[in-house]
Amino acid sequence: MTMIDPMAAANLYRLAFGFIPAQMIHAAARLRLPDLLAEQTLTAEELAARTDTRAPALRRLLRGLAAIGLVEEQGENGFRLAPAGQLLRSDVEGSVRPMLLPYFGEAVWASWGRFTDCLRTGRPAVESVTGGSVFDLFAADPELGAEFHAAMAVSGGAEAQALARSYDFDDVKTVVDVGGGNGALLAGVLGHHPHLRGILVDTPVGVAGAPDTLAAAGVADRCEIRARDFFASVPEGGDRYVIKSVLHDWDDESCVTILSNCRRAMPDTARVLIVEVVAPPVVDTTTDPFLTVSDLNLMVLTHGRERTEEEFTHLLQAAGLELTGIGAPLGFSGYRVVEARTGAGVAE
Repeated sequence: MTMIDPMAAANLYRLAFGFIPAQMIHAAARLRLPDLLAEQTLTAEELAARTDTRAPALRRLLRGLAAIGLVEEQGENGFRLAPAGQLLRSDVEGSVRPMLLPYFGEAVWASWGRFTDCLRTGRPAVESVTGGSVFDLFAADPELGAEFHAAMAVSGGAEAQALARSYDFDDVKTVVDVGGGNGALLAGVLGHHPHLRGILVDTPVGVAGAPDTLAAAGVADRCEIRARDFFASVPEGGDRYVIKSVLHDWDDESCVTILSNCRRAMPDTARVLIVEVVAPPVVDTTTDPFLTVSDLNLMVLTHGRERTEEEFTHLLQAAGLELTGIGAPLGFSGYRVVEARTGAGVAE
């Protein structure tokens, strides 16, 4: 009979029941408990009165959060925010709160509950839950849509600084951000390079917050906002076409359409900069778990996936582009710059 290692079993249980602390953290963020506990110690009753919750139930959540190190229990009924919980506050730089909210809504959570369906059908579970795509879901629910675009802004802002510092924009005049949402990435790049001009392209909903973002960064006078469908066309004449966190949402055919539109719009001296995770050809225990978790989340919610260098190369060739290089990771997310130029492939 095979002997079971108790520690191995305990670790496996922790992984298998990881959905519980995930929901605990989401509930804390949704109720703004970290904000309320940031500067003071409060009782469960005081917090319940401010969050429209029941004190006995809330106390149990707070004790659970204390057990995982996000809050600290003071005496028998007092709680304050622990250092590890600071990044859940809404008012701190680098807060993870915006990234948590859209991915723990009821529809997304229910979609993960049908994960096995994805394996059997090869289709996103969100379609069977909502009757449409995840983008239809965000469009139909303004609050959820706003949370999603806020999450993308946080991601874009963090990686913009790394991109602006690591990529050579010295000989570039115009940067076109394809699917750039509220402009956080483009604002960061323009802010770091005063000689650049920008063109932001996304749907009307996507660019709704862009004027405020660009104005706050002091770059509104150097950036045009164009609300359009990038599956139809992208603006001509750019020197760099940045596509961040877009292609991994779509199947290969859709990606080739987007890249082909860029190829048709760009001069021969221009470059496409795909900013995404580049999956390794082989995954092992040294691989960042974020990569595989992100890939599976894309399977549940979209028709896309995280791609390897070889898969990016095939997409680029199909769109008449040629891979010229892949940069180092941009910060903790592992996103990298996949650069391409016009090539010998045939654009459809």
